[in-house]
Amino acid sequence: MTKTTLPQGDLRLLDTDLAQRMLASAELARLAYVAPDGTPRVLPMLFHWTGDEVVMATFAGTAKLAALRARPAVAITVDRAGPPPEVLLVRGNAVVTEVDGVVPEYVAAQRRYYGPEQGDAAAAEADRPGVRMARIAVRPEWVGTFDFQDRFPGGRSAADFARRGQ
Repeated sequence: MTKTTLPQGDLRLLDTDLAQRMLASAELARLAYVAPDGTPRVLPMLFHWTGDEVVMATFAGTAKLAALRARPAVAITVDRAGPPPEVLLVRGNAVVTEVDGVVPEYVAAQRRYYGPEQGDAAAAEADRPGVRMARIAVRPEWVGTFDFQDRFPGGRSAADFARRGQ
């Protein structure tokens, strides 16, 4: 089975060039979760890929942390508009861990998105006495990709995708 024929949902899709490009990119992760009132939320967030987990960081005390603890099932999208578009989809459960100080993956994400100098400056600014951050880690349980060249939404072929809506 080649990487282009792996079914959507297969964790081996993380090893594809497309997934690796998205995980190393400076594109934002879009984290989808369910709020305490039962309505959906999507937040764009900086992220760091550890090789096992998508990690996002935030400051302790935010509303999303309570929601993630109550309903940890999440979906994450990392995409590039293209052309052609490239999309990585991840589903899993968020594990929230609060820490004193700055989450290491926060620093790594800042450096990747903004470069070493600006990233270190942003991390230093966040690292104040008494600061608490939360590490939001998602270990992929389902992975999907599409690039509108070899892989299309819904697992359709290029010809099927071209006939959509007919």
